[in-house]
Amino acid sequence: DQNHVHVPVEQLLSRSHADRLRAEIDPARAMTHLPRLELQQSDTVYISVVDRDRNAVSFINSTFGTFGSGVVGPSTGVVLQNRGSSFRLAADHPNRIAPGKRPMHTIMPGMVTAKGRAIMPFGVMGGGYQPFGHVHLLTNIIDFGMDPQEALDAPRVFYRQDAVEAERGVPAEAIAGLRERGHDVSIPTEPHGGGQLVLIDWDKGTLTGASDPRKDGCALGY
Repeated sequence: DQNHVHVPVEQLLSRSHADRLRAEIDPARAMTHLPRLELQQSDTVYISVVDRDRNAVSFINSTFGTFGSGVVGPSTGVVLQNRGSSFRLAADHPNRIAPGKRPMHTIMPGMVTAKGRAIMPFGVMGGGYQPFGHVHLLTNIIDFGMDPQEALDAPRVFYRQDAVEAERGVPAEAIAGLRERGHDVSIPTEPHGGGQLVLIDWDKGTLTGASDPRKDGCALGY
C-alpha cells in the first residue's frame, strides 16, 4: 500500500532498471540466483466488455481462497474475500498488517490505450501468474503478431518453487532445450491462468472478443 510504504515506482519502470535486469539474462544458461516464489492460486473471475459506443470496462473480482473469508453478506449473498490473509506480522515487513491498510494482491484488470482511446480491455487470472500472464499476452499480440485468440491459446511457462512449469502444449524439443540450459522443468497439474479480452479496431469499426479455453468462459457479441 503506497499510502503506508514507499514503493519506488519510477525506478521500477525506468529504462535503466529494465536494462540492468535484461543484462542478467543469458539465453544459453539458466539463472541460479532467483528467489524462491511462494505464490498462491486464487478463485478469480474476469470480464471485459465493450458497448456500441466503445465504452470499455475491464473488471476483475476474486474471493482469493476457496469460499474467501467464509463470510456472506446477509442482504446480498456476496461472498467476502480473504485477501487480508496476505498480511504479515513482522514489524519490518512492507505488507505488515495495520489499520486502514490494503493488503498486497494481484487484482489487476488491464486496459490498452492509444491516442487517448481504449484499444483493448483485457485480463489474465491465476493468482501470482497474473502479472506474468499480462506480459505474455501483450507480447504475443504486439511482438509476435498473434490474433487475440491465438495469444490466449498459446502454451505458457511460469517460474514457481524453483522450477519452470511448462504446460503440456509446450513442444518437447523446447522443454529439452530448457533442461540443457540448466532449467528444472516440470509439468503443472493445472493450466496457467485464464484470460479474456476485447480488441477494438477503430479504423474497421469492429470488435474482436477472445476467451481462454483454460477456464469456463466465452466470447459473446450482440
